[in-house]
Amino acid sequence: MKRLMQILSIPFILIIKIYQWCISPLLGANKCRYTPTCSQYGLEALRKHGLFKGGWLAAKRILSCNPWGGHGYDPVP
Repeated sequence: MKRLMQILSIPFILIIKIYQWCISPLLGANKCRYTPTCSQYGLEALRKHGLFKGGWLAAKRILSCNPWGGHGYDPVP
């Protein structure tokens, strides 16, 4: 079952990779609030936990990336 969830996450991993290769360089050197960056965190979460749990973790991370959210080192659990 875990392998199936990892396979289902492949399109989302590709979307994140396209963002990292094409869009992120155009945005310039914006300082990210977190280490690793939100896109890298999303990749790691999807690879480690699959589509649903990894997607949920990535969504929570992106939503917390605001002036009132957290910052600093935040690894994938």
